[in-house]
Amino acid sequence: MNDRLVTWSPLILLALLATMSFWLDHKVQPQAHRPDGSTRHDPDFIIEGFSAVKMNPDGTRRYALAAKRMVHFPDDNSTQLELPRLVYFDYQRAPVTIRSETAEAVQGGDDVYFRDDVQIIRSAYASNAELGVFTSFLHVIPDKDLAKTDKPVRMVEGNSTASSVGLEFNNVTREVKLLSEVKASYATPKHTAAKSQDPGRR
Repeated sequence: MNDRLVTWSPLILLALLATMSFWLDHKVQPQAHRPDGSTRHDPDFIIEGFSAVKMNPDGTRRYALAAKRMVHFPDDNSTQLELPRLVYFDYQRAPVTIRSETAEAVQGGDDVYFRDDVQIIRSAYASNAELGVFTSFLHVIPDKDLAKTDKPVRMVEGNSTASSVGLEFNNVTREVKLLSEVKASYATPKHTAAKSQDPGRR
């Protein structure tokens, strides 16, 4: 039995070497061109005036995504948006709107990357002044109500301003976290300052 194994071992070794050579050759060779165009980054459809709405279980609107123009690419399932606008609806508080010059949606819209003149605007409501956040890039995860960036950020609320490098925004809690190099200037509201004055002074 051992003699047979020794006799056949060189043939087994040659077969293994041939198999490995074929596998390596297949890996390093460029992929054959497919005439159906699936390997090209060409759009399969374009929509002018795109708009879509995500609903809550109770039938109210959760958020809406709109754009002047939408271009979808089938090879990587990505979508390019021109003048995109994402609006989170809140029926107890004010809505939050995210807009920019361009955006890219990937993974079927699970992640949206806003670029160029990015603005987050929370409208004024009750005693809260309008809040504006301005940056050059923003990664938004719509279904998790999260937005974040590692770029310089400027934030304005009423007469108060703040700046930082990096930001995280949770739309559910309305919490804004400034990540580094934070600078802030807080202005006391005029009506508060008026109340604090000495009643005897005019």
